[in-house]
Amino acid sequence: MTNTSFLDKIAKVLIDDYSGKLSNTIVVFPNKRAKIFLVEALKNQIDTNILSPNIISIEEFIQDIASIRAVDQIELLFEFYQVYLSITEKANQQSFELFANWAKTLLQDFNEIDRYLLVPSHVLSYLKDIEDIKKWGIEVENKTQLLENYIDFWKMLPNYYQSLYNHLLNKGIGYQGLIYREAVNNLNHFSDSIKEKQFVFAGFNALNTAEERIVQHLMASEQARIYWDVDHTFLNDPFHDAGLFVRRFKESWKHYKSNPFEWIVDDFSQSKNIQIIGTPKTIGQAKIAGSILENIVNTNPNATLDKVAVVLGEENLLVPLLYSLPSSVGALNITMGYSSKNNPAQILIAKLFKMHTNALSRNAKSYVLYYKDVLDILTHPLVEPYAKTSSLVGIINQNNYTFITHHKLLELNPKPSDLFLLLFQKWENGSMAVLETISALLLTIKTNLSNDNEEEKITKAFVYSIFKVINKLINYYSKHEHIDKIETLYAIYKQVIDLAEVSFEGEPLNGLQIMGVLESRVLDFETVIITSMNEGKLPAGKSQNSFIPYDVKKELGLPTFKEKDAIYTYHFYHLLQRAKNIYLIYNTESEGLDAGEKSRFITQLEVEKQPKHTLTHEIYNAVLPETAYQQMVIPKSELVILRLKEIADKGFSPSALTSYIRNPIQFYFQKILRISEVEEVEENIALNTLGTIIHETLKVLYEPFIGKFLSENDLLTCFKLLDNEVLKQFKLVYKEGEIKKGRNLLAFEVAKRNVSNFLKVELESIKNGDAIKILALEQRFERILEHPSLPFPVKIGGSVDRIEERNGNIRIIDYKTGKVEKASVTLKSWKDLTQDIKNDKIIQVLAYAYMYENEANGKPIEAGIISFKNLKSGFLRFNFKEGKEESTIIDEGILDNYLEQMVLLLNEILDEEIPFAEKV
Repeated sequence: MTNTSFLDKIAKVLIDDYSGKLSNTIVVFPNKRAKIFLVEALKNQIDTNILSPNIISIEEFIQDIASIRAVDQIELLFEFYQVYLSITEKANQQSFELFANWAKTLLQDFNEIDRYLLVPSHVLSYLKDIEDIKKWGIEVENKTQLLENYIDFWKMLPNYYQSLYNHLLNKGIGYQGLIYREAVNNLNHFSDSIKEKQFVFAGFNALNTAEERIVQHLMASEQARIYWDVDHTFLNDPFHDAGLFVRRFKESWKHYKSNPFEWIVDDFSQSKNIQIIGTPKTIGQAKIAGSILENIVNTNPNATLDKVAVVLGEENLLVPLLYSLPSSVGALNITMGYSSKNNPAQILIAKLFKMHTNALSRNAKSYVLYYKDVLDILTHPLVEPYAKTSSLVGIINQNNYTFITHHKLLELNPKPSDLFLLLFQKWENGSMAVLETISALLLTIKTNLSNDNEEEKITKAFVYSIFKVINKLINYYSKHEHIDKIETLYAIYKQVIDLAEVSFEGEPLNGLQIMGVLESRVLDFETVIITSMNEGKLPAGKSQNSFIPYDVKKELGLPTFKEKDAIYTYHFYHLLQRAKNIYLIYNTESEGLDAGEKSRFITQLEVEKQPKHTLTHEIYNAVLPETAYQQMVIPKSELVILRLKEIADKGFSPSALTSYIRNPIQFYFQKILRISEVEEVEENIALNTLGTIIHETLKVLYEPFIGKFLSENDLLTCFKLLDNEVLKQFKLVYKEGEIKKGRNLLAFEVAKRNVSNFLKVELESIKNGDAIKILALEQRFERILEHPSLPFPVKIGGSVDRIEERNGNIRIIDYKTGKVEKASVTLKSWKDLTQDIKNDKIIQVLAYAYMYENEANGKPIEAGIISFKNLKSGFLRFNFKEGKEESTIIDEGILDNYLEQMVLLLNEILDEEIPFAEKV
């Protein structure tokens, strides 16, 4: 048996039964998408030219009957608020934000009441009575104002409904339910006015009461026929949800008491190959869908993918799927729009709202902007190439501006572009002015984009979609000036933005079809790949967004979650009905984001397996690589060797040598390629910045005493200068950063405390009779190391924090703001000195001792560390421990052993044969 698609059958009916009057025939489908496929089916069945029937969606048809324009949710909310203000006492009126919280739910209930033609006063007073019963036991004297307001709200519902209904009717606009109710009221007049027209309803499943009334009326007056597409497997099973609605209509419609029910088909029980595939996470599903398509193309390279559909149970799978499609997929048609959430123009506007609303909430007068908000906008791809603000970004980063006043920002950018001025224009003149600024901004961005560049043309489409949304908001606000808070505007913008999808261009009849579940209605495919087959996705699951309780809905005949599940069940089984190859992909993760149990539809297919169905169930997991990470290995080229010679001439610093020990790749990036860290705003003082401030403060305090022995008075002078000097260094090093509050104030106090504690230790030493003479502060020393095994002489150079003569000994000191223990400067064996990064401090202080050796004039040398977080331990000398003997004086023997290790390290760095290998 060859499967004839539902639309082919409808086309045959139109040609056989309506051939002479096609121009007066109107075909009504559940959606607009079926139109183009029906036209194609008609073309395939005729050889001559004919006038096509008018093909419309049910919504368009109902609007034609009612002659009322449909409005979107946001416009409806604005209209409802206007009605609410007109019938609510001034004292009890809520702000738009509070109103919107409950109004959206109430409008949905109004919509359902009207679509199902219920008596609104009965339903809404029923809700009030339920609430009264709930509060039955509360004595009159115990009723609080809050409770009174709560009861009053329910009393007002019939008034809200009637006032809104009349208000919208007077304007000739309405929500879906109102249009349906008015269409039913206008039905007799409509059917009298179109006597010569014939209607064909096709592919419906769930009809609301108003639709039922309209269709039955037209059928009774012989102006319409309806063709269902239901399989007897679902229709004859009283418990199968796919046939829930059609069973009801077949039993209850008067027409079917004397007329046949068309059409009941037997397609689902035919042979089908159903593959159920489980895989972890969303991306896995997209990858599997891609590989299935690749197999289809490879198996039959000449076949087109016209009869193949990928149905996404979840729309956010679209982009991963597009990236997973094999290159062999040629033509492609995507019926879903590209989500506005990822639209670059939308992201820019959202960031703009964030920056300005934050500035207004801080202080509307001074208008203080946060640096992250400013940089987010200045570095946005639609702004950065055109705003000419790279120097401003540099200034903010280099000077640590965290909070910038609006005035200061304009000062820092003396020649602003028009784009810059639009971005940073103050939002202080109300919502309308803000919307007009954003509209002008989008037009400026549009003029910056070229039509010749394919990527920029796509960007223009994104910008245009947001421009339309902003214009829609301007239209709303011009009619409703009483809603004027920026926060409200942002909340409304976030809701409207969902309407700003960007459509894909494609040939709808050609190639692979990618669609959502609802877009698949009425269409038939041979091969179907359905993703996100999980509970909560397919079916969508419970969502009780209504003031009407479940039992009341059940009693009044309103749809509950059971009916909503049944709608999804029908769509799912209709996709499978005529398909031969079916792939159902689900997420095996039952917890976490985008997770859920395996869909009940899969279980139902397994439990109620048809004899001719072949079912397979597989779990796919990603292939784990044998090695988690491949370490980087970079060979030494001629240019690298040249650069190493250059470093050897200028001088290897002790920190460069220890960076090689830590990780040769780090040394390669920093010293060979000279890649420095990106300059960023330091919002909280980093430890290295704090270290610089302490070093610089001590240098300035001690500078007057170079070459002199320290006295108690000298140190007392330092104490007096301490606070001012720390503040001065903070401003020099941290520039415009905030130091008067938060963590930075604590860091400022820590710096003062550290310097103060150090001076106290010095003062104590002098009181105890130590003779301290400052020889050098933050001074650079160099020495050339020559050795027979080195390929060329190597200079060792670096800056020493402090060199002093104390009681006849030379003491070389390195300051550390972090905590250092004595063990870090104790060495037990020279072997492998340069193999362990734990020895970095020993390598550093011995390098300083080696560089200063010739200047010491034979005096004993000690080298070590003063740790500000371990001041109680005092000067931590380098000491070589052999057995029980310790030597802290750095003599020739120690330096010889040290140099021997350094030569080994330098030989490794300079050896052409040894590549830079990453330490993992």
